[in-house]
Amino acid sequence: MRVVFFGSGEFAVPSLRWLVNSPHEPAAVVTQPDRPAGRGKKLLPTPVAGQAAEDGLPLLRCEDVNTPGCVEQMCSLHADLGIVVAFGQKLLAPLRSAFASACVNIHGSLLPRYRGAAPIAAAILGGEVKTGVTVFRLVDRLDAGPILVQRETTIGPTETCGELHDRLARIGCDAIGATVQLLEADPHCAGEPQDESQATRAPRLTKSDGYLRFDESADRLALRCRAMWPWPGARCRYCRPDRKSEEVTLALATPIPNHAHEAPGTVTSVLTVATAGGTLEIHCIKPAGGRTMAWQDFVNGRHVRPGHRFEAIESGG
Repeated sequence: MRVVFFGSGEFAVPSLRWLVNSPHEPAAVVTQPDRPAGRGKKLLPTPVAGQAAEDGLPLLRCEDVNTPGCVEQMCSLHADLGIVVAFGQKLLAPLRSAFASACVNIHGSLLPRYRGAAPIAAAILGGEVKTGVTVFRLVDRLDAGPILVQRETTIGPTETCGELHDRLARIGCDAIGATVQLLEADPHCAGEPQDESQATRAPRLTKSDGYLRFDESADRLALRCRAMWPWPGARCRYCRPDRKSEEVTLALATPIPNHAHEAPGTVTSVLTVATAGGTLEIHCIKPAGGRTMAWQDFVNGRHVRPGHRFEAIESGG
């Protein structure tokens, strides 16, 4: 099949590499324009643009793929299939009609659950034990098109969002391979409609989604630590009476279902943290501006003692 690949983020890179190594023909790779990044605001290409350049693929950078000029350009490619992965733009009906067979999207959840920009974090935060990837036909409504292929996987008990992101991106290669095979056999395969009664949302994350509140249970706090790593990070303040408080990010923590006698947020006698339900055992922590370190290294370096506290960051902090 002749394919146009629409992608921008890291999640799309394994699927693009699959396409390059498949028997199918990449007619073009479409990505977002270079964006300023870092302190120097240097213009950087998207991860997909970098991979496409490395593979010598024809690359188009489009601010809005739905303009008449972009739609005309897509039509001129005479492609059979459009594959969309972590692209960052909505493809409207005139653009989708440029493809003889279909325009499909790879999404990092078991749709109809967790439609939206942050399905992987949402699945972890929701306490799900399984998730997966879904390939579906694009329609006007976000992540609502009929399902062509799904692949399911178990979420590891300490797996972070970053780890699961990378694993689902690889699973997506198998899912898109199965989808292309399906569409080769039946280019107009309708797919299975989604059950709207089961639909849930996964909106884009903000920094405040990572704020920890120790009046929650240890179970919920541990889920938030995993769901928010590596971005925006599960953040709070480490406080001790003889020193200015400092912001920290809890990179990994697990719940202990025992009763804490101390007030929520207090470091206990065994150097766990009291919560509203159980205690939180910290494994990895990252001070603001510093490197991620083992909890014991933080304890030794900061001379953490029972009675020291972890406190919430106020909104806007």
